[in-house]
Amino acid sequence: MPIVHDWLARRAALDPDHLALVDATQGGRRSSYREWDARASRTAAYLHHALGVRRGERVAVLAHNRVETLDLLFACAKLGAILQPLNWRLSAPELSGILADAEPVVLVYGSELRAQSLAVREHAPFVRHWLTFDGPGADERHFVAERDAAPESPLPALELEAEAPWVLCYTGGSTGVPKAAVLTHGSLAANAVNTVVSWGLTSDDVAVLNAPLFHTGGLNVFTLPLVYVGGASVVCKGFEVEQVFDLIERREVSLFFGVPTMFIELQRHARFEAMDFSHLKLVVSGGAPCPPPVFERFFAKGVAFKTGYGLTEAGPNNFWLPPADVRRKPGFVGVPLFQVEARIDGERQPGDVGELLLRGPHVCAGYWRRPEETARTIIGGWLHTGDLALRDAEGCFRIVGRHKDLIISGGENIYPAEVESVLAGHPDVAEVAVIGVPDAKWGETPRALVVPRAGTTPTAESLLSFCEGRLARYKTPRSVRFVESLPRTSAGKVDRRALSAAHGQP
Repeated sequence: MPIVHDWLARRAALDPDHLALVDATQGGRRSSYREWDARASRTAAYLHHALGVRRGERVAVLAHNRVETLDLLFACAKLGAILQPLNWRLSAPELSGILADAEPVVLVYGSELRAQSLAVREHAPFVRHWLTFDGPGADERHFVAERDAAPESPLPALELEAEAPWVLCYTGGSTGVPKAAVLTHGSLAANAVNTVVSWGLTSDDVAVLNAPLFHTGGLNVFTLPLVYVGGASVVCKGFEVEQVFDLIERREVSLFFGVPTMFIELQRHARFEAMDFSHLKLVVSGGAPCPPPVFERFFAKGVAFKTGYGLTEAGPNNFWLPPADVRRKPGFVGVPLFQVEARIDGERQPGDVGELLLRGPHVCAGYWRRPEETARTIIGGWLHTGDLALRDAEGCFRIVGRHKDLIISGGENIYPAEVESVLAGHPDVAEVAVIGVPDAKWGETPRALVVPRAGTTPTAESLLSFCEGRLARYKTPRSVRFVESLPRTSAGKVDRRALSAAHGQP
């Protein structure tokens, strides 16, 4: 059964003059859906007629957030091509490996990433066209100038099935080579529908888009669902505290998604206490467990701060915490969205911890060119997430950690996220991560790696004392190390593999 693949054309027909984009990288330039669709159509025509891009071929982007990346996303949809957004935080060898994985025929890059582009060219002979978004240097081609100068030409007639790939989105894990989840037209549409009908998005909503567009959070938490429902996004180059506060203060946005680190930075800023958040419809944290003090400070300001849960392979939107439960169940992700099935592997009664399994039309088609890993991860339609979760007696889910991060001490299971949540409540702790350390008696014991809050000098003794009465004795860290910062993966999550390598010895 063919699927509607040209979202922008359909949205432009339904509501052509409605606001679609605000380009904060270009002084707040505004685009209606009619204007955005025209630009994406021109982009598609240029890719097809001038660069020879055909259905199923890959188009890579290496750039910080910008409107032109979204033009390419929807141009690929119009052609049946596949977008490969590249993580600009990666080194040249890492980028070369990812390019070789998908073999794109076109690569467009921002001038700020010219050095990385030059460094990978000799390793990517399959790329036929290299173009820059910005003013070209010597021997460079200017994507925008060429596109806008190209004659308008009709696009080939196209029908796509729901299974047709649209985006290759690479996992942000901390182990092994990144894998590309194949996000199809059907899976992206299902995530959009789930989000709109379960989270209550409308055409009046406007989201801050400052999460990177190479990550599923930037693409799919709000951006694509808002196109589906006819809302708008404010496209920002990246996360900047002052910019976020300015947008909220001017009441330009109603939706804000971020990872815990972003919310911690907002709360550290001097403007936080005076900021009025009352007009925001949704403030959602995802990507990693959020420390309880972050919830408490938002609750004190009347903000219904929520934790979301998702992953590159599914959605990433999977749950919704009803308003009545936001303060009653902080840290819970809630109940499954409309077309999401969720269960706990091995669950016998409420509260049992097991691997979270997800099923639904929003799940990816598998991993690009990795059939064995796909078969190990998606079994009988169920995605094995690798995340440990529990479900309470009322049917609400809570994520307790990664299966591979589990610490087993003397036969007892210790979930790092639970210990981290307690230590994060100490006023002198800015950030904390807990890892397992080998122990001759217990097998392994927890160690806390702590980033002190600026201007404080906590001691190991004070932190361990803080755990008394808040954690069982076997869960309390046996050692504490103070570090200047926590290493992070490309997705902004704490890189536990790096922490274990540096601090995991007795």
